[in-house]
Amino acid sequence: MREHGTGRTHLKWAALAVAGALALTACGGDADEEPSAPQGATASPGVELPKLDGEKLQVAAVWTGPEQENFTKVLKEFEKRTGATVTFVPAQDPIVTFLGTKIAGGAPPDVALLPQVGALVSAVQNKWAQPVGPQAQAQLDKNYSAGWKSLGAVGGTQYGVYYKAANKSLIWYNAKAFEAAGVKPPKTWKELIAAADTLSASGTPAVSVAGADGWTLTDWFENIYLSQAGPEKYDQLAKHQIKWTDDSVKQALTTLAELFGRKDFLAGGTSGALATEFPKSVTQTFTGGDRPAAAMVFEGDFVAVNIGQTEAKVGEDALVFPFPAVGAKAPVVSGGDVAVALKPSKGAQALLTFLASADAAQIQAREGGFVSPNKAVDPAAYPNDIQRNIAKALIAAGDDFRFDMSDQAPAAFGGTPGAGEWKALQDFLANPSDVAGTQAKLEADAAKAYGN
Repeated sequence: MREHGTGRTHLKWAALAVAGALALTACGGDADEEPSAPQGATASPGVELPKLDGEKLQVAAVWTGPEQENFTKVLKEFEKRTGATVTFVPAQDPIVTFLGTKIAGGAPPDVALLPQVGALVSAVQNKWAQPVGPQAQAQLDKNYSAGWKSLGAVGGTQYGVYYKAANKSLIWYNAKAFEAAGVKPPKTWKELIAAADTLSASGTPAVSVAGADGWTLTDWFENIYLSQAGPEKYDQLAKHQIKWTDDSVKQALTTLAELFGRKDFLAGGTSGALATEFPKSVTQTFTGGDRPAAAMVFEGDFVAVNIGQTEAKVGEDALVFPFPAVGAKAPVVSGGDVAVALKPSKGAQALLTFLASADAAQIQAREGGFVSPNKAVDPAAYPNDIQRNIAKALIAAGDDFRFDMSDQAPAAFGGTPGAGEWKALQDFLANPSDVAGTQAKLEADAAKAYGN
């Protein structure tokens, strides 16, 4: 999801914001929607794949838990169709370092799913990545918009297939907790803070913050910054064309401190937030009936996977609203995972072809917590109206989106645990009053990583 200067992908975000808002207004369901496909169904054969009897492939990704389990079902279908044997290899962040170690040891995986555009650029610069073959390219040309194709290209050559997308501008909430406190979904940041105050006063902390995972904190910042500073500044900061000491960053951090600076707003207080990893941030929001650990949790559409580990039902107990507008318009930040071949093998290219097809995406779509940028995916594959509408909004927006800012940065700054932006924002969560110190640290780390 990181990128170095592919300006073509940084287009308007207004259309997706509007589409997202429209898609989420009827959170409880829509009688006019298509029925979802049976849960146990598998994709019917469509894309042509070669026979790979006896071939063994490895696929690396940073996915864990139910996300990994659901992707494994896609790999099983590929095995069934081709005769190959595919092994999932769990990777660690930063994935570039993980892959570098594998490649140095002479054992690279055949395909890797990279969670940052910057990781794809690094893989190409290091001469690890293989260009996509004609069959995969044909699927991309048929099924993907120009914006999503360009995100998988480096220097005009197509290297990657965006298998998974994400709307990272959503706030999921516990319907019972909101009802008990008499709170309605807010549309502006001011309304969000007021709702947080009411919720916390009612005895349920407002927000579950996954502070132990620095990437979630970058998403908080990016949504505020995009809405408050606007798309032009967002693009400039993403490329480090303006400094992190800029006044626009000060304003965004000051706004974020209105939430992070209220210990009573946070599940477990500041120390609890800093110790909470992403999966727990979700599950503790949707357990405990009308007295959960928190009333709401911020993150993308993939939150639905973790909600599935609780007794809460998406669309009933777990509802969602778009990230509130801080400035004139509500933000929408997207992300995604790009599949790239690391070996010049027939099997690797066949798997890219499969991942670029609607056949593969529909298998994982049925499991929930997954959105595909593939235009050919049947909306009925999504298991409920919320996820179906999120997917429809993504497709309807075409190329009108802004990509995750930290995922555009060099991995040393935007994608490394305990370093760069992740660490600086964790320190900011611990001490939200230190806006100037946070800015100085961010700028020092960014200048070093970008080399300017």
